[in-house]
Amino acid sequence: MSRLSGTGMTLAYDKRVIAEELSVEIPDGSFTVIIGPNACGKSTLLRALSRLLKPTAGTVLLDGADVHSLPTRTVAKTLGLLPQSSTAPDGITVAELVARGRYPHQGLLRRWSAQDELVVTESMAATGVGDLADRNVDELSGGQRQRVWIAMALAQQTPLLLLDEPTTFLDIAHQIEVLDLCAELHERQGRTLVAVLHDLNHAARYATHLIAMRGGRIVKAGRPGDVLTAALVEEVFGLPCRVIDDPETGTPLVVPAARRRAAEAAKAEV
Repeated sequence: MSRLSGTGMTLAYDKRVIAEELSVEIPDGSFTVIIGPNACGKSTLLRALSRLLKPTAGTVLLDGADVHSLPTRTVAKTLGLLPQSSTAPDGITVAELVARGRYPHQGLLRRWSAQDELVVTESMAATGVGDLADRNVDELSGGQRQRVWIAMALAQQTPLLLLDEPTTFLDIAHQIEVLDLCAELHERQGRTLVAVLHDLNHAARYATHLIAMRGGRIVKAGRPGDVLTAALVEEVFGLPCRVIDDPETGTPLVVPAARRRAAEAAKAEV
């Protein structure tokens, strides 16, 4: 049994149904990436797995128990979430925001410790925001803020970490930096990561398990090399392409068809 799974889920916002009879299993110790076109249900699925959205039918299981039946602190010690958009309180510094990741580990008899301070310092260093510790979060650029939020999620030190579009607002160099960091957490610390990504080539390069969605359903799941084919990309995204081996990693590399070739292919189908 995987630590995190969902069975027979109906996911909806008020009366607007996003997905029905949706089941998913996150392999333990994997770096799972969810891909799919806009509004296909990727972030909705992540919200359900993180307990932010309660299914109107079906169940999300965390360590074999309904995630909504577990105490909030228990969930927070096991499962961390970086949402798609986050708003920091006015006037809070970077160090103060990252320190909030330690709150699930506090209690009546457990106060701030040297270990908490060390974790916060290491989390800021890992995400390259250590020199921003005393700066107000609302003074930072979008990319800097994103790295601060990731540092807070790292400080929570959960075995399961869910990230909704973690490379938003980042330039290409920082996108790779963040994804390399995620891969290191997965490989060296054995954390199970689940991320929503838009870039198919980033997904193929970093994922050990890929979930492709369209229209609120899972089209295919498995190893990136088995999932990310030219046929699937065209089915899911409507994009004619070639899939070749990435010369750096050997993982699938999606090469969109040139505009002229795509137009000729569409004409030939008529």
